Formats: sequence, structure tokens, C-alpha cells
Amino acid sequence: MVKRFFWVLLLLFLTACSKKDQPIISFYYWKTNLKFSETERTALKDNEVHKLYVRYFDIGLDPQTQKPFPVSPVHFYENVQEFEIVPVVFIQNKVMLEKYLDVEDLAKKTIHLITEINSKNKINCTEVQIDCDWTLNSKDNYLKFIEQVKKLSKKKLSATIRLHQVKYFKKTKIPNVDNGVLMFYNMGSIAPDSLNSIYSRKISEKYLKSLKKYPLHLDYALPIYSWAIHIRNQKVLGLRSKLNISELKKDKNFEQISSIFFKVKQSNYKNGVYYEENDLLKTETISREDLKEMAEDLDDNKAQSPKEIIFYDLDEFNLNNYEKNIFKQVISWF
Repeated sequence: MVKRFFWVLLLLFLTACSKKDQPIISFYYWKTNLKFSETERTALKDNEVHKLYVRYFDIGLDPQTQKPFPVSPVHFYENVQEFEIVPVVFIQNKVMLEKYLDVEDLAKKTIHLITEINSKNKINCTEVQIDCDWTLNSKDNYLKFIEQVKKLSKKKLSATIRLHQVKYFKKTKIPNVDNGVLMFYNMGSIAPDSLNSIYSRKISEKYLKSLKKYPLHLDYALPIYSWAIHIRNQKVLGLRSKLNISELKKDKNFEQISSIFFKVKQSNYKNGVYYEENDLLKTETISREDLKEMAEDLDDNKAQSPKEIIFYDLDEFNLNNYEKNIFKQVISWF
């Protein structure tokens, strides 16, 4: 009897530990107007999501003055009191490349605008995230900016990290943040070839082994978005987001010529975009199998277990491409 009781306790302990060690599910919200659809609201509830990373604004350069300025600040049309909101500021790398950038002034203005948005929407945040694909030429300004934001905000600070910044961290350096979020997408070039620019295992394998040596704790951001690349005469014209592939297959103006390519049979307008005869659309999507592959590869090469898996991004169009329990499946693979 005692022996059986011991094994029951052990099983309960192991089950509890297993559940406790699983990363939590979070989402990025990247639209300018924050208003949840019913599908989005259901996904948040079903996946017990308590934390949202919300793009508050971008920072670009004013075309006239070439000075940094905020682009498209977020507008809240939802009461988000039930969520822990993490303001995310996306900074274009060209801002950090400015030779005479007043880093301290930029940090002050960034924190001021975050505070304004929080105050207006009764949001009390404990963390700020900076999203910038800094390079060797911009790293000095970027690292100084991070130091200033950390000093002024007096909050937990996280930063997005790209694969190349992990592999070559001795050159690109490590920002002075509390933790990083590895952006496990946008790996390739937007090109007319057959490679998927969102995710390529072949590309990721060149960097994955470096994860064990990276000193900063990393959580992972995984893609659930898709798009099509519009090609004419082997030149990329642009990205076409939220293009429904099922509808495209039924559209008589388009012909599917391979698993990823559609050819324009006759010139037409679709969703406000002009497609010329013989143009190509290259579809790039992320399947359940891709997500499983990502999770397993990251888990095999991790230095520490992630506390969160953040999916990019919360949008009804993206959610409709997956079965409802996909997010719980993904975290179970870690």
C-alpha cells in the first residue's frame, strides 16, 4: 500500500513539473487599431493567454528633416485590463545608422510616448520591448539607446534578437536587457526563386548550434503569418498579405502551376492590386509540420528552456489557417 502511494505521488509530481515547465502562449499584436474579432477573442481565451506584446509605434526618419519620429501609434478600442501588455517599439535600423543621432533625446521621447499611450488607456505595464535589427554599423547607437531606455523606464526590458546576432554575438554584442526574444522567421530574401523567405530549415541549421553559447536568456517568437510575392519578369513587385489561397485556386484569372506558384492567365485587379497577364504569385506559408520542426530544432539546441512562445501575429486571417489547438500543440513540443 505504501509503495503504491509512493508511485502515485511520484506520478503526480512529475505531471505537475511537466506542466509547470511548459512555456506559456503569448501573441504579438501588430495592427494599428487594437480591436479583437470574435475569432481572436476565442483564441486568447482557449489558449489561456494573459500576455500580449503590442506594437505601440514604429520609429522612422522624417523624409524632410531626417530626424527620428514616431510612425502609426496604436489606438486601443478594447479594454485590455485582463492582459499584461508589453509595449513593443519597432525601430528602423536606418535611425540607428544616423551619425549624429541624439540617443538620449530619442530614449526620452520613446519612453514619454509609451507613458502617454499607457496613461490614456489605463495600462500599467511592467516591461518594454525594443525591436530593431541592428547591424555592426548601427550597434554603438543601438546599445547606447538600450542603456538609456533601461535607465529611464525603470522597467523590465526585453529585445528582439535575430539568428545572425546569436551566431556572431561577439561582434554584434549583446544588448543590456533582461531577456531576448529570438525571431525565428524572416530568414531568407524576398526573391522570385522557390525558397520560403519566412522559414527555411536549411538556413536555420547554419545558426542553431550557436544557441547553446548565447549568454542571454531567450524566449522564442514563431511565425503563423503568410503572404504571396508578386513577381513580373523575374522581378519582385511587392508582398501581397492576407491572400486567401483557397479563393485564389477558384479564381479563373489565376492558374496554379506548382505547389507554391500561381500564374496570371489574364490581366485583372484583385484586392486593389493590378495583376498583368503572365505575372506570378509565389505563396509562402507556415504549416503545422513547419511549426513542429521549428519547436523540435529549437528544443534540441537550446541553452535554457524558454518561458514563453510568442506567436506572430494575432490576426483572424492567420488563426483561420490552423486547427484550434495548434498553439497548445506547439508548446507541448518544447
